[in-house]
Amino acid sequence: MKTAVGRERMQMYRDRVSIVTPVYNGESHLAGMLDSVLAQTWPNLEMILVDDGSSDGTIQVAEGYREAFSRKGIPYEIVKAPHKHASGAVNQGLPLVTGEYLIWPDSDDVLAPESVRKRVEFLKAHPEYECVRSLSWYFDASTGERREKGDEKRGDLSKEELFWDILESSTFVCCGCYMLRSERFFEIYPERRIPEYPVGQNFQMLLPFMYRHRCPTLREELYGVAVRQDSHSRARLTQEQEERKYLDYEHLIDDIVQICGMTDRKSLERIACWKAKRRYSISLKYGRKKQAVRALHTMRRCGNAGFGRVLKETIWICLVNGWVEEHIYPIYRKLFERTR
Repeated sequence: MKTAVGRERMQMYRDRVSIVTPVYNGESHLAGMLDSVLAQTWPNLEMILVDDGSSDGTIQVAEGYREAFSRKGIPYEIVKAPHKHASGAVNQGLPLVTGEYLIWPDSDDVLAPESVRKRVEFLKAHPEYECVRSLSWYFDASTGERREKGDEKRGDLSKEELFWDILESSTFVCCGCYMLRSERFFEIYPERRIPEYPVGQNFQMLLPFMYRHRCPTLREELYGVAVRQDSHSRARLTQEQEERKYLDYEHLIDDIVQICGMTDRKSLERIACWKAKRRYSISLKYGRKKQAVRALHTMRRCGNAGFGRVLKETIWICLVNGWVEEHIYPIYRKLFERTR
């Protein structure tokens, strides 16, 4: 099996699983991920760790694992890159992938010992599928104790067409749960580069793939997600940062629409509605009433909000201000939820 990389061709090894993990300032938690890779019951692995310009002892921790990976016979690459963001770091690792299968776990999460083996065995037994995913569990990063399920929804686990479920947050994105066939992935990204935005890497990795291929779910929790109060995703953002993040997501989705070759009217209207719902939320949060009203009317045009809801909320948005907007509006909005 071979895959084109620009003008070059790279040998792809059958049954090998490539693990690409970006890490930034992971000195305190990286060892847990690397230990879980070494504990895998599937032996044919390669570990590609991309340091995103860490300023702590991440590189020293990573270097300390060279001998352990060598003893296991697992190729181990440490890529040092200037600080950018996770998607930029992933792009530093993708050109090195030589495995038939690809996963990209986060640096603070862990793989259950049979995580890789069970997913590979499923794909080998079911050549009609190009990917598979498992369930996850959550644990406290400081104590290791199991936590209640996070804020991601599992959704309908019998569904296999997951593009819209992932985009609209009705199922989980959880990066380390998914395994893709590398050859199919690089058909989407022949240059081995995903769109780079400072909003993570999972939409880029998953959405174009899910637009083309079905993805079944193994009903087993094979990936552990660390819950840390100081994680990047939980950091409090300023208004400017949050609005910039929302805009970056919109631009990313525009790129993904192009990558998917999406042209049908129904799908494009659904994308517009996804954007409008997000704009409505952020506009209300920061008191941008005109933008909120415009977003409401976009939702109306694409069938995501009835006329009654649009009329009532438009009137209310135009009336509320100050103390009423801060204290009464959240209560009043709950009354409108029933009209959605």
